[in-house]
Amino acid sequence: MTKAVKGFVVGIALVGVLAMPACKSKKTPPPNVTPAEVQPPPITVPPPPQPTTVENSDFVKTDTTAEATVSTTPLPTNIEDLNRVVQDRGYIQDAFFGYDESTLSSGAQNALTASANWLKQNPQYNILVEGHCDERGTEQYNLALGDRRANIAKEYLQTLGVDGSRVRTVSYGEERPFDPGHDESAWAKNRRAHLVIVSR
Repeated sequence: MTKAVKGFVVGIALVGVLAMPACKSKKTPPPNVTPAEVQPPPITVPPPPQPTTVENSDFVKTDTTAEATVSTTPLPTNIEDLNRVVQDRGYIQDAFFGYDESTLSSGAQNALTASANWLKQNPQYNILVEGHCDERGTEQYNLALGDRRANIAKEYLQTLGVDGSRVRTVSYGEERPFDPGHDESAWAKNRRAHLVIVSR
């Protein structure tokens, strides 16, 4: 054989060897099955990831199936105890005034608003508004100033929906100080419209 013929034969043999794996990988459908009847393998899709919840320890767990219960402590029937309790709980609040003033500050309005809300929910009680002053000024002047303070508080309660027939006023001027001191700290406590529940 010549070199050219040998090269030709080796080349054909190599082509045959290289072509064999390609032929082996080709699948033919089984007999008596048409290509349309061949089903592709099922595609499996992984489920979407589930959201993870992290428990927040800042919140109190509550049982949503349990009924909400509101405990209400009955109010005392004794009028002195009743006044102490409603003051301690903030149901009734005093209105405080600046020196030589009888106009309501925003703080005084907020206090009277809280009082009016409670009084409207409890119509069985009447209220006495006491006008008080600090020790500065004459006795007559302080009685008049205390009267103005008590009446401005009454008028404000009425604008908030409290029936005026349930509210009485009195002025004590400087005669009944809440703090017996003689400095600004004591005087500020004594300049007030003090609300007291009275029986009907």
